[in-house]
Amino acid sequence: MKKYILIFLTLFLVFSCKTPKLYVSKVEASLTEIKNQTPLNEFEEVIAPYRNKMEKEVNTVLTYTPTTISRRDGKLESSLSNLMADMCYEQANPVFLNRTGKDIDFAMFNYDGLRSDIQKGNITVGNAFELMPFENTLLVLALSGEKMEELIQYLIAEKRAHPVSKQFRLLIKENSYNLTINNIPFDAKKTYYVLTSDYLQGGGDNMNFFKNPIKIIDIDYKLRASIIDYFSKKESITTQLDGRITAE
Repeated sequence: MKKYILIFLTLFLVFSCKTPKLYVSKVEASLTEIKNQTPLNEFEEVIAPYRNKMEKEVNTVLTYTPTTISRRDGKLESSLSNLMADMCYEQANPVFLNRTGKDIDFAMFNYDGLRSDIQKGNITVGNAFELMPFENTLLVLALSGEKMEELIQYLIAEKRAHPVSKQFRLLIKENSYNLTINNIPFDAKKTYYVLTSDYLQGGGDNMNFFKNPIKIIDIDYKLRASIIDYFSKKESITTQLDGRITAE
């Protein structure tokens, strides 16, 4: 008997809760002024400690540069692009070497990934976030000679100061080029290990030669973290144009 009563009550609730379809016939709106009253003050009290802590961390001085480091002070290379590639290489190569027993051949990133110049004076954690505001990860890609040819032709066609590390030396001629990597002429039959970001590996900035490499090695290192680590260990930062990409 109890079973039937429960079934009845259930069916009663289901059907009694049904409502006819409703249709919007009119929409009305009004403006309500929001004043800075007690609730907002209470909210400010809650967030203030976190904001103060964040501001303190962002303004932490890591190192110093005696000159402004810019991405616009050269045509095929710049002081900032050279610094970017070199410091990521210096931080990532020991990790890669420890895991694989091999060295990274060179590093390459994109010009548009350099989001802010570094002004003369103290370099802070905030400057590192301005330079690299994205959560990109460093990857090492094993590239075939064919993919390397595509990379070289990309640099020749782009005519921009894309960051490449000092191990990479490219001379662009009228109808050809000369390339050495670690002072050794480029060998199209060799596999090269190239440091870049996960964004570029996916073909970002039309760097499609990074897609489908022979192998991808994730070294579990954020690009911004490598920048902060590099700045933290240097008393001062200097860089220069050294002719790593030139044209006749």
